[in-house]
Amino acid sequence: MPSNKSVSDAPIVQFTNCRILRSHQLQREDLWVREGKILNPEKLFFDEKGSADIQLDCKDSIIAPGFIDVQINGGFGVDFSLATDDFKSGIDLVSQKILSHGVTSFCPTLVTSPPSVLPQISIRNGGAHGAGILGAHLEGPFISKEKKGAHPEHCLRTFEAGAFQDLLATYGSLDCVRIVTLAPEMKRSSEVIRELTKQGICVSLGHSVANLSQAEEAVQHGATFITHLFNAMLPFHHRDPGIVGLLTSDKIPAGRRVFYGMISDGIHTNPAALRIAHRAHPKGLVLVTDAIAGMGLAPGRHTLGQQVVEIDGLNTYIAGTKTLSGSVATMDTCVRHFQEATGCSVETALEAASLHPAQLLGIEHNKGTLNYDSDADFLMLNDGLYVQATYIAGEEVWRQDALGM
Repeated sequence: MPSNKSVSDAPIVQFTNCRILRSHQLQREDLWVREGKILNPEKLFFDEKGSADIQLDCKDSIIAPGFIDVQINGGFGVDFSLATDDFKSGIDLVSQKILSHGVTSFCPTLVTSPPSVLPQISIRNGGAHGAGILGAHLEGPFISKEKKGAHPEHCLRTFEAGAFQDLLATYGSLDCVRIVTLAPEMKRSSEVIRELTKQGICVSLGHSVANLSQAEEAVQHGATFITHLFNAMLPFHHRDPGIVGLLTSDKIPAGRRVFYGMISDGIHTNPAALRIAHRAHPKGLVLVTDAIAGMGLAPGRHTLGQQVVEIDGLNTYIAGTKTLSGSVATMDTCVRHFQEATGCSVETALEAASLHPAQLLGIEHNKGTLNYDSDADFLMLNDGLYVQATYIAGEEVWRQDALGM
C-alpha cells in the first residue's frame, strides 16, 4: 500500500519483531516512529491511509524508554564540578559516552564548588552528538556539615536573613537549574523550598540530619525528591525514622508523590536495604548513578569537585578515608543490579530508570514512556537487559557492534 504523505513528508519507520514496554507491560507489538515522535498506528492506517517507508527487524529485542539519569557528577575523566577551559568538550564527551549505557537524557550534577561552572551548562536536546541535557542538579552548598560526604566543609553555606536571595547570590542564576538538593533542617529552608518549587525547580532532600517531621514539613512546602536514600542522612531509627520515613509517611499532601534516588551499585546500599525501600514505596524509586569522573576509567586517583577520590574496584572513597564519594557504576549496570537484588520484574527495573525520573521532573508526557506522541527516545535491550542500541528522536545514535552482541 503506498504511503499517504498528506500529513507529513517525513519517512515512517516501523520497528517489528519486538516487545515494547508500554503501560507497565512488555507488549508484543510494533513501534512506529515519524519525525522524532511515536506514532499511533491506528491513526496512521485509518486517518492517513499510510504505511511504513522503512521496516526494521528488532530480532525479538525489548524496546524500552531511554534512561534518564538525574544525578551524575561526570565520568570518563570529566568532572562537572571543576571549572576548566574545555568544560564544554568535557560535557560533550560524557553525553556521548553514556549513550552506550542507555542514557538518553541527564541532569549534570554539581557538588558544592565555586559558582563559575553553572553558567557553562545549557539545556539541549539529545542526538547523535550525545544524550540530552535537562538542566543542572545542584547538590549543595546548603547542606549539613555532619552529613557533608564528599563536599568540602569550608564551602558549605546556611540561609541567612535573605534566604532565597542567599541562594540566588550563591548560584548566580537558576535559568538552567532543574534540581536543588538541600538540608531541610536548616533555618529558613521552608521559604526557599516554596520559592524554588514556584519556579518549577525540583527540591530534593539530602546531605541532612533532618528528623521525620522536618522532612515532612519540607514535602508539605513542595519538596518531591530524596537524594541517594540512606546515604548522607541519619540512619533509620524506629522512634524517628528521619528522611527515610517519608517512604511510608501519612503526612504527604494528597496527590503528591515523594520520589527517592537509589545508587544501585552493590556498594552504596546493601541489597536488603534496596529491597526494603522498593517494597515500601515501589512507585517512588528512581535509579541514579551518582557517577563521578572515574566512571569508565581504571582504578586510581581521580577528582570530585574540590576533593581527590580513590577508586578501588566499584568502591570510591575520598582519598585517605573510607567516606564513599559517588560511584563508578553505569546506569545499565544499576538497572541490572536492581532487578537482581530485588527480584522485581523487568518492567519495574526499566521504569525505575525511565518513567519514574520523568515523572519526578514532570516530563512524562514527552519522555520516560513509549506512549503515542511522546519523544522517540528508546533502547533495544536483550533479555539480560544489556543495551544493544540507543535511539534519540527516532534516530540510531549508538549500536553494539556485532562481536559484542
